[in-house]
Amino acid sequence: MRAHPPAPVEQAAAAGRPSPSSDDPAWWRSAAIYQIYPRSFADGNGDGVGDLAGVRSRLGYLKDLGVDAIWFTPWYASPLADGGYDVADYTSIDPRFGTLEEAEALIRDALALGIRTIIDIVPNHISDRHPWFQAALAAGPGSPERERFWFHPGRGADGSEPPTHWVSNFSGETWTRTTNPDGTPGEWFLHLFTPQQPDLNWNHPDVRRMHEDVLRFWFDRGVGGVRIDSAALLVKDESLPEVPETPGPGEHPTQDRDELHDIYRNWRAIADSYPGTRVLVGEIWLPDIERFAKYLRPDELHTAFNFEFLARPWDARELRESIDATLRAHAPVGAPSTWVLSNHDVTRPVTRYGRDDTSFAFAKKRTGTPTDLASGTRRARAAGLLTAALPGALYLYQGDELGLPEVEDLPEEVLEDPMHFRSGGVDPGRDGCRVPLPWSGVASPFGFSPRYATARPWLPQPANWASLTVEAQQADPSSMLWLYRQALRLRRALNAAAGGAFAWRDLADGILAFRRGERFLSVTNLTGVSVQLPENDGILLASSPLDRGLLPPDATVWLRTDPDGTHRARHTGRRDST
Repeated sequence: MRAHPPAPVEQAAAAGRPSPSSDDPAWWRSAAIYQIYPRSFADGNGDGVGDLAGVRSRLGYLKDLGVDAIWFTPWYASPLADGGYDVADYTSIDPRFGTLEEAEALIRDALALGIRTIIDIVPNHISDRHPWFQAALAAGPGSPERERFWFHPGRGADGSEPPTHWVSNFSGETWTRTTNPDGTPGEWFLHLFTPQQPDLNWNHPDVRRMHEDVLRFWFDRGVGGVRIDSAALLVKDESLPEVPETPGPGEHPTQDRDELHDIYRNWRAIADSYPGTRVLVGEIWLPDIERFAKYLRPDELHTAFNFEFLARPWDARELRESIDATLRAHAPVGAPSTWVLSNHDVTRPVTRYGRDDTSFAFAKKRTGTPTDLASGTRRARAAGLLTAALPGALYLYQGDELGLPEVEDLPEEVLEDPMHFRSGGVDPGRDGCRVPLPWSGVASPFGFSPRYATARPWLPQPANWASLTVEAQQADPSSMLWLYRQALRLRRALNAAAGGAFAWRDLADGILAFRRGERFLSVTNLTGVSVQLPENDGILLASSPLDRGLLPPDATVWLRTDPDGTHRARHTGRRDST
């Protein structure tokens, strides 16, 4: 093969990682965003619970990993009935995590390293300990305080039947009956999640004003954006109808109501009034991809999580169909696609991809489902590389870069997730993907807490995690961490060189191959046999070693290609220096 100049991807990668400008208006369109579950990332004060001091001590790790932003699940004052998604006060940090001053310092420290901060907003509901709800309970039926929520008389002669039979997102009923001061049964209140999370009435001006003030409070403190929890659930049909058997677009009484779009237009105006780009990211679970894209119009949200892709099984046809539908839906509104394999609610990829059914759905989760971790790890590596090559923004949940499995043998007495308890134990819950991270050492707490700590991690770590620590993986070229660091480095260069370019290359059944620009080709083998690589000018990165020059099953490779074919030769497995 004749000598040839390096491809733009290699040139940009070799130049190192520039610190993104704080006024870069397009930073969010191709960002790599790392999700932090604060209780489980790093413990700075030795009490066994992760905190902001722990995160600040590990910012160098995140910079070396190559992320552009960090997204925090709720860090506010909360009784933790649902892992912090029951917010009691949006303007204070939960004392278990630190102080407001520490949060402000963390935001500044991270930005100095080129890492923006995204925080969670939970607008559908608040904690039952919030002053508003306590005042509503005390004020009684018909009071102005109750108008901020969904209080309603029950059905039947004695009001003993709930107002509707809507089903909770966490299983069970969505209405709980109050007790009057004299001990008699009172009104019912709505909660789409747990009774400790009463739903807010978004028809009330106080509710809208409070959340707009919350946005300004955190934007004033420098956050780069907010992630909006359960973003399609805020508005309810005031007539409280039952859910139709097959609701049409906008007809579901609690989901995807058309009135939502005015709320997000107001939020976008607030975000756009600040310097730089302050992004709004929606958590939107919708099967209708076109309805999903309506939230991403230029005057509404910037991006939203693409859960449809996450839920697909490890199957070439399924994944290609999802990628096509996602790109097609985003194109008319000019929004970048987002790609995510996991989060704090979802079974970790290493475990999920090792099951017989590799798709994901909350309704299908069952305690005791077997998995093959070796197969799951191969597929998770391949899926991580495939996903990182797609155009748009990439979300990475803490610990997935270490290849952590779901912890499925946690003792019953340490479980906290209401999804487990409200299902009667049928659903294993989400605690298994929230176990504290292993950083170093050969025994628990694996560097999660300081050496002097005597408290145990709030959830027990498996004894066999020594090989999965950051310390064990960071110098091992075969490790998941090394793969992710290299992928994020090359991905940054790829996006700089190729922008949003994307085109499929049809090779064979069971193979997903696509170009990004003229010099880059990603190939994923979802068949059961090793396959020949297409002609190329060198391997940039591979999720698994080649099999005598062939791409093995459940593997992804990134190839350098020559657009005019002048220097093209079939590569035999040597990885180029990049």
